[in-house]
Amino acid sequence: MTTKLSRMSLALLVVVLVASVFAVQGCSPDEGSSTSASDSAAGESTAPAEDPAEDAGAPMTGSESMYTPEYQPNGKEIAVIETAKGTIKFEFYTEDAPNHVAAFIELAKKGFYDDTTFHRVEPGFVIQGGDPNTRTGEGPAGTGGPGYTLASEFNSRQHLDGTVAMARSQDPNSAGSQFYICLGPQPFLDGQYTVFGQVTEGLDIVHSITAGDVMTSVTVENSN
Repeated sequence: MTTKLSRMSLALLVVVLVASVFAVQGCSPDEGSSTSASDSAAGESTAPAEDPAEDAGAPMTGSESMYTPEYQPNGKEIAVIETAKGTIKFEFYTEDAPNHVAAFIELAKKGFYDDTTFHRVEPGFVIQGGDPNTRTGEGPAGTGGPGYTLASEFNSRQHLDGTVAMARSQDPNSAGSQFYICLGPQPFLDGQYTVFGQVTEGLDIVHSITAGDVMTSVTVENSN
């Protein structure tokens, strides 16, 4: 009787050990998959530094729609960006990008850009701003916009030192309020983004901007 109990106990112990081995082996792949997924997600969240559109263009959502501005540019307007480091002025390319120019002027006249920041600065490449989230904190910097998008107006204007253009997502028709200013010529961007202005005063200020610098006000001279 004792021998039978011993054999049964031994058999039960073997079953428990085998079950334990399978349980451990079953956990290993899941743990490995979790690590791989985490690494993959981290990699996918890193945007290419050479593309202003990929990093912080205003993405389209279901609530956004193509917008046609009501403002009619007169061709004499000058944008004035005030910062703690000095004043930046740029002229508009009204004939090349009339809707982008008009939309920018409308937003500026409403005070949309006031107290927003240059949230992205890539030395030797661009400075980028115009995201209302940097003022309101309602979302991650680089993801905000005016609630609409603009049809692209790609043109023959080159990306030179001080060129002003609209950031966008991968969709060509996704520009909203975010804009960038070139820190030197960027010819590989030509024809892929809507260039709508050129700095005429304060280019040294443009080159001195660092991430987080505030646009205390953005106004437009000579507007209707």
